[in-house]
Amino acid sequence: MNELRISSKKRAKIKMALEGPSGSGKTYSSLLLAYGITQDWSKIAVIDSENGSADLYAGLGGYYVLPITEFSPESYIEAINVCENAGMEVIIVDSISQSWDYLLDYHASLLGNSFTNWAKITPRQNALMRRILSCNAHVICTMRTKQDYVLNDKNGKQVPEKVGLKACMRDGVEYEFTIVLDLDITHRATASKDRTGLFMGRPEFTISPKVGAYILRWCQTETTNTTINNNQTTQNTQYNYGNN
Repeated sequence: MNELRISSKKRAKIKMALEGPSGSGKTYSSLLLAYGITQDWSKIAVIDSENGSADLYAGLGGYYVLPITEFSPESYIEAINVCENAGMEVIIVDSISQSWDYLLDYHASLLGNSFTNWAKITPRQNALMRRILSCNAHVICTMRTKQDYVLNDKNGKQVPEKVGLKACMRDGVEYEFTIVLDLDITHRATASKDRTGLFMGRPEFTISPKVGAYILRWCQTETTNTTINNNQTTQNTQYNYGNN
């Protein structure tokens, strides 16, 4: 039987996602967050499925890059294992949208009933998400977004209308993460999900290493009812995630 213990946030490893359109700065912002968490570039690894985009920011510091060219969930799981076994403290998965694209293409290639064929897809996607969540390191995943549409009735015709951006991932994947930050084309971030209380309801901001440091502090602080204002909080913990 497993040991019964008191709950402790100090055991927590943050699992977060950055989503945004191409050019919004997901890779760069992930690296800044990772450095804020570790303060050590040599403890950061990027699993790069974006054709070498992680190397564009090598001037920031000596982080590790693990390129992958085969985008099955199993390839991602293997890459996470390599990074974890190497003692990385933060693993950036850039991006997990490639794995979903792979599964969609695989599903389209299957013969037979399209609905029942999802039984061959879902377990593989679930296995990847379980590996991310169980990883003994902080994990930052990037996800591409695309314009989403709904069909509305106009004069008896179904007309598509834009309703915002949607992550290129399985529906509901955002519920798996502790924090989801949305980046716009001007590199400004807002939280669409936040179980830490650090970002929800806050104005948009630019990601810097300071933001990563605040996230780490949350992980290491036992108090769970910290609420953030612009310059002060309860519990005497100062969080001011400005643009500095």
